[in-house]
Formats: sequence, C-alpha cells, structure tokens
Amino acid sequence: MKQEAKRNYDREMEAEIAQLQGRKPPLLLHSCCGPCSSAVLERLREHFRVTVLYYNPNIEPEEEYLHRRAEQQRLLEALGGEIGWLSCDYDNEAFEAFAPSMAEEPEGGKRCLACFALRLDETAKQAKEHGFEYFTTTLSVSPHKNADNVNRAGEEAGKRHNVKYLYADFKKKNGYLRSLQLSAEYGLYRQNYCGCSYSKLK
Repeated sequence: MKQEAKRNYDREMEAEIAQLQGRKPPLLLHSCCGPCSSAVLERLREHFRVTVLYYNPNIEPEEEYLHRRAEQQRLLEALGGEIGWLSCDYDNEAFEAFAPSMAEEPEGGKRCLACFALRLDETAKQAKEHGFEYFTTTLSVSPHKNADNVNRAGEEAGKRHNVKYLYADFKKKNGYLRSLQLSAEYGLYRQNYCGCSYSKLK
C-alpha cells in the first residue's frame, strides 16, 4: 500500500502568499507567546495586515498568563504600531472543562490536540466576527508541536466558522532558531513549560 506523501505546509503557505500578488489581506494570528510570535510576525507582516490574538486558557497560573501576555504586548510595541492587538480575558475554565479527564495523556497526546482545537476554534470565531480574511497560529514554530496536528485543528476550525485558514509550518526555514535570536534581541521572557499544569510536570 502506497504511503501518503507528507504535506509541506510551508510550501502551501508560500503558494497562498504568491497568489495574493502583492495584496495584503487582514490576518488574525493566534499567538501562544511573544517569543514564538517574533519569527512568525517577521515572515507574515510583509504579506498580511496582521492582528495578534492572545487566547491561551491553558496557561496556569493566572500570573503566568498575565506575564506572557505583557511580554507579547511589549514585543508588539517594539515592532511598531502597524500590528494590531486583540486580547481575551483569562478563561482557564474553558481548558479545565476537558483537561482533567485527559490528565494521564502524554505531552503531544489527546489533551494537547483538544487544546489546539480550543484555541484555534476561538481564533476562527474571532476572525469571522471581526472580518479577517485569514487566520493562523504560531504553534507550529515550536519543535515540540506536530505541524499536522496544528494544521488539522486550524483547518477544521476554519470550516466550522467559514474563514480561511493559512496552512503553515513556521519551524521551517530555521523559524525556531530565528525565534531564539529575536527573543534574545528583544530580551523576551522565555517560559520553561508550554503552559498548562500538566506540561509543567513533564
């Protein structure tokens, strides 16, 4: 049986950008944190009018959430005023509604997939409500995140809310390395766990 070819999401993104022919449509970028968004914004802002959405109900405790949000805002201020900002209230209850039942799942397992789906569904919903043509996420820049899982969650959310999802694998073209370089350049706080209490224990 012939194995299905692995998708190249970076190439798909480049093809989507090429067909824009210089047009810069509005894009809502879900960001997990400032460091991850740094390299992603560097790639996207040339082609899109980007607004950052900070929606991460998985992050615990609330003080950590607020710290990461403040660092995200500080980065946007340093990058200049053309990048928009859309923040959400701390909504840990949305994550805790399903996470305890998946407490024994390994990192990268079903709990993480549900977390991707939660965050990307809200991003697609906000993109639709605010008139964005595209949405995407910084999550694929991490070497610890499976690009297939991230993009599948984005694709499904886009279909539910009838808004275009931009496929991407931001770790390509040394995206993660670039995020480390930019984090150092801007003096960004880099957390040592993904966000939820389960990831902190791993």
